[in-house]
Amino acid sequence: MATDQREERSLDETKDLSSEDDVSKEVKEEKMNKMEITAEKEALLTDDEKQEQKRLALEWKSKGNAAFEIQDYKDAIECYSEAIYKCLPSMISDRAIFYSNRAACYMKLSRHEEALNDCNAALDLNPDYVKVLLRRAQTYEALDKLDEALQDYQSVANKDSSNKMAREAVMRLPNEIKERNERLKDEMIGKLKDLGNMILNPFGLSTDNFKLNKDPTTDSYSVKFEK
Repeated sequence: MATDQREERSLDETKDLSSEDDVSKEVKEEKMNKMEITAEKEALLTDDEKQEQKRLALEWKSKGNAAFEIQDYKDAIECYSEAIYKCLPSMISDRAIFYSNRAACYMKLSRHEEALNDCNAALDLNPDYVKVLLRRAQTYEALDKLDEALQDYQSVANKDSSNKMAREAVMRLPNEIKERNERLKDEMIGKLKDLGNMILNPFGLSTDNFKLNKDPTTDSYSVKFEK
């Protein structure tokens, strides 16, 4: 009887190990399917296999476009991701479009950091991709990176002078950047005053004893002590 129980336990353990191996295999296969095709791997494919990969990539792009049209942005992201995974390295223009489209989805969901990463990936593939430059400019602005946004808007305006959004941003952002810098400067001075008062108070002094005088010609400051 004891022998039978040991044999049953042994069989159960074997089943468990077999099940774990199957799960592990499925996970590995899923990870392999999610890996982008390298140039080395593409070189080993036949012409027919390359055509099939291109067909699959474009098919997933079409599914992504359909999901985007009905504002199902999460599903669209999955579809464009599949298009990227299936895309051959030699499909440079298509790959840039897939990244651009996925960036647009991330923007709709206010996932700005992810949108920025995809814009960068698209521009690495196609530096003159005006639509992506505009998207990256908008993303930078949403992240309050106004200097970077202005630079991209200026690039768009230089490449396409008819782009109204870029032209308006080039006129608008310099003042916003100046206002932001003034605000940051005031915040910094306020913090410095607090620190200064903490140091000067034991000596019966405060930062009010030190007057800042701004030189309008150089925007520099001089300090004057007053009792």
